[in-house]
Amino acid sequence: MSANRINPWNTLGSKQGPDLKLFRSRFDQVENPRNGMRMEAVVIESEDWVNVVALTPEKKIILVEQFRFGTGKVSLEVPAGVVDPGESPLETARRELLEETGYHSDNWTAVGRVESNPAFMNNECHFWLATDAVRTGEQSLDEGEDIAVAELTRDELQSAIERGEMRNSLSLLALARVFDMRAGEWQ
Repeated sequence: MSANRINPWNTLGSKQGPDLKLFRSRFDQVENPRNGMRMEAVVIESEDWVNVVALTPEKKIILVEQFRFGTGKVSLEVPAGVVDPGESPLETARRELLEETGYHSDNWTAVGRVESNPAFMNNECHFWLATDAVRTGEQSLDEGEDIAVAELTRDELQSAIERGEMRNSLSLLALARVFDMRAGEWQ
């Protein structure tokens, strides 16, 4: 840590911005404690998220492929979703795994959480490991979802990452919480 301590900025006021469906925006009037400079900070408000690393009894990793509007590309990812109001992150992880893939697990372990992007977002992403996941039903997709499910071995996943086929940062971070992903060290 730095020898110099950073102090929180003072919030002098706040006003709501446009509702962006998945997110809400807010504009905070803030003051820099170092020099007294005032500015407007943009904050994107969101519910927390979950990312699930799910392994079958054979230790295959359950992944999803879906089109992502931001990049305009199909993305290979771990199952994930938004924590609904009144729902715990574990309840969300169980629900999202089942809805997106049709898989269920009774063995869940929290493997950490991160601030999604603290520069301008207020939420966290919770990572979960589900082991012995088995397919118990069909997908139950929202109207805006089109998801394909894949089971990959660790070697297949490592190759997909090395080829740049998996680039979702939160998926990669969730996997790194479970596997040592350094080149040649997947254990």
